[in-house]
Amino acid sequence: MRPENLRLRRYTLAVSALALISLGTPPAFSHDAPKGWTYPFACCSGYDCREVPKKAISERPQGYVIEGTGEVVTYQDARIHDSPDGQYHWCSVAGADDSETICLFVPPKSY
Repeated sequence: MRPENLRLRRYTLAVSALALISLGTPPAFSHDAPKGWTYPFACCSGYDCREVPKKAISERPQGYVIEGTGEVVTYQDARIHDSPDGQYHWCSVAGADDSETICLFVPPKSY
């Protein structure tokens, strides 16, 4: 292949790759909690997070227990975040009631 054709081919491949990257991937969004703050993108794909009643989460010596699944999220776990509105919010895989915790927002001790 002649050098001019090789350069043109490389250029065409590079432009095609950039077009696929910029146009081919749909954006992923997080969403807002009921009181208006936004769940972090790392916790939410638009449907994974929701406010849950206080009785859905209990505090035990080993950590927070998700009552519906029995899962224990230790107090040192990086998935735990302070809740900006003083309510519990639970983010679970696919937003399912029987799946693993992605993030857990807990009220600060002052509430």
